[in-house]
Amino acid sequence: MNHLAHTFLAPDSPEARVGSILGDFCRGVRLAELPEPVLLGVRHHRAVDAFTDQHPQVRASKQLFSSQRRRFAGVALDILYDHYLLRHWQRFSDVDHHRFVRGVYRELESHEDIMPAPMVKVARRMVQHDWFGAYEDFENIGYALDRVASRIRFANQFAGIIEEIRANDEQLEARFLQFFPELLNFAEAEATSLSAQS
Repeated sequence: MNHLAHTFLAPDSPEARVGSILGDFCRGVRLAELPEPVLLGVRHHRAVDAFTDQHPQVRASKQLFSSQRRRFAGVALDILYDHYLLRHWQRFSDVDHHRFVRGVYRELESHEDIMPAPMVKVARRMVQHDWFGAYEDFENIGYALDRVASRIRFANQFAGIIEEIRANDEQLEARFLQFFPELLNFAEAEATSLSAQS
């Protein structure tokens, strides 16, 4: 899952939501030194990713991509799922999504002291350029994926993957709508379980 979905699914505290993003920036981080609520978010992030990677609907969605691009399908789906979450936000939350996003941005800005330097850099760009708001626009998903492709250090055919997403949008969306409620239930149960262990 990508950053917006992780913060949406995370245990309900600012520290856990920050930790849910920090889960992508753990290299070189001494996890044992993190505040417990932040570590809870990191652990939750990992559990959500493991559940997502093994889910039949996600695996089936990856098969919709061409053989040349399938190795990048997981990355594409991560970002696409943020778009689908925004597209169907009212199915999953009673909180206005603009309000939620603004709240996450404030939490990121006020917790830079617990972030590794690479995360600080990304979080500032995320807030400055309103990445989550941009994900509402389908075309911006294509731009985001092409930016990811440009950072890959080996020859690849990832750029332009939005065309395959567009061609399979209905199927991908339908599979997301079958998968995400199950992920939501898992994430809630996992948050309760991890909180009880801490």
